[in-house]
Amino acid sequence: MAEQSPYQPMRIRLEGERREHLGETLGRFWAEAFDASISPFQANQLIDFFVRELGAAVYNQAIRDAHKFMTEKLSDLEGEFFEPENSR
Repeated sequence: MAEQSPYQPMRIRLEGERREHLGETLGRFWAEAFDASISPFQANQLIDFFVRELGAAVYNQAIRDAHKFMTEKLSDLEGEFFEPENSR
């Protein structure tokens, strides 16, 4: 399998208000944790890094967790929702 370039476009994207909110949150975290400030550009660069490095793994784990949950519920569908029939 070919190694993915770190500069290849990401399929997972954070845009608009969500990205802006994350940038602001990251800026506050950085100031509290490291007693230093970062610019909005630096915050966005860090967000891009984390999404690129962690995004797929977190996303894929969420998909696996949802699949497991749904499989467990569907495996006992009759037990979960069975309604006795009147046999008159």
